[in-house]
Amino acid sequence: MTKASYLTIAALAALSLHALTSNATARTVNRNEAWEQHIKLQEESIFKDLQWRCVGPAYCGGRIETIACPAGYTSTIYVGAGAGNLWKSENNGTTWEPIFENESTFAIGAVAVAPTDPNVVWVGTGEVLMARSSYAGTGVFKSVDGGASWRNMGLADTYHIARVLIDPRDPETVYVAAIGHNYTQNEQRGLFKTTDGGKTWNKTLYVSEQTGCIEVVMDPRDSQTLYAVMWERDRKAWNNVVAGAESGVYRSRDGGETWKRLAGGLPSGEHVGRIGLAIAPSRPDVVYALVDNHLPRPNGKRRISGEVYRSENGGESWAKAHEEPLPTAIGYDFCLIRVSPDNENQIYVLGNYLLMSQDGGKTYTRNQGQIVNLRPHGSRVIHLDHHDMWIDPLNPDRLLSGTDGGLYMSYDRGKTWLRVNNFAIAEVYAVSVDMAEPYNIYIGTQDNAAMLGPGNYTVSDDGIEPWRHIYLDPWGGGDSYFTWVDPVDNDIIYYEHQFGDMRRKNMRTGQSKSIRPRPEEGEPPLRFNWMTPFFTSHHDPATLYCGTNKLFKSIDRGDHWECISPDLSTQPGPDRQGNVPFGTITTVSESPLKQGLIYVGTDDGNLHVTSDDGATWTRIAQGLPDKWVSRVRASQHELGTVYTSFTGYRDDDFEAYFYASDDFGRKWKSIKNNLPSESVNVVIEDPRTKNILYVGTDLGVYVSLDRGANWISLCNGLPTTPVHDLVIHPREHELVIGTHGRGVFVLDVSGIAAPQ
Repeated sequence: MTKASYLTIAALAALSLHALTSNATARTVNRNEAWEQHIKLQEESIFKDLQWRCVGPAYCGGRIETIACPAGYTSTIYVGAGAGNLWKSENNGTTWEPIFENESTFAIGAVAVAPTDPNVVWVGTGEVLMARSSYAGTGVFKSVDGGASWRNMGLADTYHIARVLIDPRDPETVYVAAIGHNYTQNEQRGLFKTTDGGKTWNKTLYVSEQTGCIEVVMDPRDSQTLYAVMWERDRKAWNNVVAGAESGVYRSRDGGETWKRLAGGLPSGEHVGRIGLAIAPSRPDVVYALVDNHLPRPNGKRRISGEVYRSENGGESWAKAHEEPLPTAIGYDFCLIRVSPDNENQIYVLGNYLLMSQDGGKTYTRNQGQIVNLRPHGSRVIHLDHHDMWIDPLNPDRLLSGTDGGLYMSYDRGKTWLRVNNFAIAEVYAVSVDMAEPYNIYIGTQDNAAMLGPGNYTVSDDGIEPWRHIYLDPWGGGDSYFTWVDPVDNDIIYYEHQFGDMRRKNMRTGQSKSIRPRPEEGEPPLRFNWMTPFFTSHHDPATLYCGTNKLFKSIDRGDHWECISPDLSTQPGPDRQGNVPFGTITTVSESPLKQGLIYVGTDDGNLHVTSDDGATWTRIAQGLPDKWVSRVRASQHELGTVYTSFTGYRDDDFEAYFYASDDFGRKWKSIKNNLPSESVNVVIEDPRTKNILYVGTDLGVYVSLDRGANWISLCNGLPTTPVHDLVIHPREHELVIGTHGRGVFVLDVSGIAAPQ
């Protein structure tokens, strides 16, 4: 038999939890040990009584990846934010409680409620869209008390779980669709099954180490009939492969004992990417497949993209449902299809736009339904990038839609929508503050643009929150990163979008201008990181610095730029040149003590310093790991002191890499010491003393009172969350953190002092 025909459990090498590869086992054990150390530091912290304050924003929302409601309990909603924990509402979205915020992961891929018991809830962790910023989970979790408590049920090395499917007749039988690692290959991927409530698992469908399971659905008439999607993919820091010949749809008639790969009109070959599946509840022989097809069009200029195929005989044969291209983008990050429970011909396609068809997929209209509870500074239409939809089986007029801009609810099949964004799940990339009274916080967010809000605000269910967008397009934004206010004019704000799309805006007049550096005529194109570092100088408010693969300087607020460095990356060769820019500057730091002393770090592990504003450069990466430089920070207290951190995130490596130098980077020493193995994203000094350092990791915040010799947890009262940026307000002595999934938190650190 071939891989394209029947696959048995024996042929698929079904394995239990302990039968993993040695590398995967070591990596999993390391994460478990790191989490135990995280908890120990938290419990022993001398600062455990300090109180964090969530300041939002909430109304902008954040990425919702999964939605579930218990059968018959119409007011109870579970929502999984991609990097923002699991939330529960028992009053139809009026208020929310985070119910999964103190576990070993914050990344939610799937949530499911047992049809026979509303208190049995399963969560598959790890984000599903497999983007450059998708975080890995730590397995599958189960609650038997409606989310009040959780137990990890294993599958820790799957990292990204796309679906949890509970047998409606037997709640002990559960299927888990595991995508596997994002950046590396591994065996713990495919479709897993338990028949004892998660005590043991069998891998019932497996293809290879680069092919995972992205979807599983069940025939509502027969729980033994399953359809599953296998997806071949590979991501590196410099390349993203999202299609392959091992991608395809499989069917089992015996509860996963044996599988058949379906053909009969479905696309096959190396161009097949992610596939979404849906069974029509009112006529289960009708099955839809949404295919991310990378086959070039006849003109060869672009890929075909999304195609909807329909089967009327349970998957035996398929036909493409439409002739015209779908009016939405479909890809690795959004590729789902849903069918109305009462009409097999009414379908919804979830791409960057939400599409609706009334004729079985022949024709489509974009759903840009009116937002009826529009607030100031809010988008007037439903947000782009749709990641999940739940249709009420008892009332198909009622829809819940999860997008990059949060949760939406409709009671008229999408004609009008309520925006249900009253919980803070913004994915913040960077944070800064000004010196106004009260001071303002400036942030860049994932797909919700750049925003600002007052530092004295506290998120509540009352009133209109004061956060506002610096720039807002009709769809709600786009990614924004570093955001800075002009040091001498609070009405001038610098912000950016993807790949160095830098802007300067006058908030008084509303006028904005592109200030992106450009190469000289005849020079090769510049390489901009997805999150391009730039800032205003400590020494001159009109001077900006910006990092591409070279460092640029402007002395007129970005109107003109001068290149002041050679290529500071390792200039990666052809084996590291793909469809994602690589060999780019990721972090730049100017010394507050000496003008022209600048440190630069890159995504390919290079570090350089200049002491003469770019006239000469010295490489200072000797002895440091060959990893992505997450941050370099020149000391504000001692001229020769500098700190740097590295992240192995893009190697599925969760170690903490953190170093200090007191001689301008000639020699380095590790100051990780008792930090848990959590990727370090950012380091800052306390403005009052050289001895106090703060770091933000992928799981929280830590402080050292002795320059890194010992670390103390500041995670008490803070959800498990990735902290991407930190700043201390010099006047208020408040620590402001930007989290990638729970918005902004503030902590009064005036009482934190180094020993005398």
